[in-house]
Amino acid sequence: MKAVLVLVITWTVLVPEIVTTAQAAPAPASRVSVSYVPPKNPAHQPIYEQLQELRFLENLQEFLSPVRLPRMLLVKVEGCDDDANAWYENNEIIVCYEYIDQLWKTMPAETTAAGVAPVDALVGPLFDTCLHEFAHAIFDMLRVPVFGREEDAADQVSAYIMLHLGKAEARRLIGGVAYAYKTEVDAATAPLGMTQFADVHGTPAQRYYDVLCIAYGADAQLFGDFVEKGYLPKERAEDCKDEYRQVAYAYEQLIGPHIDTGLAKEVFDKSWLPDPAIRLPRRPGPAQPK
Repeated sequence: MKAVLVLVITWTVLVPEIVTTAQAAPAPASRVSVSYVPPKNPAHQPIYEQLQELRFLENLQEFLSPVRLPRMLLVKVEGCDDDANAWYENNEIIVCYEYIDQLWKTMPAETTAAGVAPVDALVGPLFDTCLHEFAHAIFDMLRVPVFGREEDAADQVSAYIMLHLGKAEARRLIGGVAYAYKTEVDAATAPLGMTQFADVHGTPAQRYYDVLCIAYGADAQLFGDFVEKGYLPKERAEDCKDEYRQVAYAYEQLIGPHIDTGLAKEVFDKSWLPDPAIRLPRRPGPAQPK
């Protein structure tokens, strides 16, 4: 348990270096507060205790600090009645203990054929989820206009930020995110019904191809094997550079001016990802009854 949670902590202080021509204003005091809510399920008590011991939320607070928010944002971890989820609403980001537990349970035992190490199958989607929900907070608090579905835009913001980490880190994180979406696709026991396409989120398969596309569009050399190995269809890959440029322009124009670039660089210059060869313990047994 502790080994897994150490890995959660090690990457949460990552912050992207955003290049913008806007004049940076003096950074205000942090507008992010954090809270550890005692879990409802006794099986999550070790997660709760280790998160506090390892200062998970305090490090996440540092990670978010370069964005100049106009009002307070609360980030908390709590039990969600068996809902493995995370969301932003009413100035709060909630990450469920159930979600962290699920990511742990679905990690591969060994590095996959696509090169995704077990640790990256945890780090990638958890990092992506935190950035995705923070994107919702940014849209709301900074009144950032979104042309299209907000969930798609939040996915794009998260991927864009990850792609501005070091090349090795970006590769590992994108691979972990794609693994999580592919796992959801493979877990389906029946074809998608019509109403499943009505969800505000794209289907796992659509989100899988979207994250591969924006990555390939950002760096065709680093992510070229996505196309060579058939993970990303060539027909989609042809337009990925334009897709990435569209996201980059929107981000730099609408969100970039709200970034304290000096503070972002201080944090971004650190190296936080764990060794991809690290061995993780297997998931715990069945959840205890509440």
